[in-house]
Amino acid sequence: MENHDYKTVKQLTHFPCIIAGNNGVQSVNEDKFKKMFESGDGDKIKVLNISDIEAQLLTENTAIIAYSIELGIADDTKKSSMKCACTSTWIKENNNWVCALHTEAELLQE
Repeated sequence: MENHDYKTVKQLTHFPCIIAGNNGVQSVNEDKFKKMFESGDGDKIKVLNISDIEAQLLTENTAIIAYSIELGIADDTKKSSMKCACTSTWIKENNNWVCALHTEAELLQE
């Protein structure tokens, strides 16, 4: 995401995927995912820190991960930062790990 590399992000995503965050819960097919990805084209996202990582391998084909992330975000008019708690569910499909569910909750600034 930081490099805005759609091809790589697409290869790491199961479609339809489920996304939950500030805009609610939605099932996203590949076309909608690409539009959402491209809507952030002008934004520059920099991962500042990843912490509090927890992961579990539930079966040989299903894993879950949770982590805190701090992002620096800049567009043409402003710069800001945000912290989020994220979770994702990964499944093994055709011998490749892909994300089937991703959630983000913005954390309150201290």
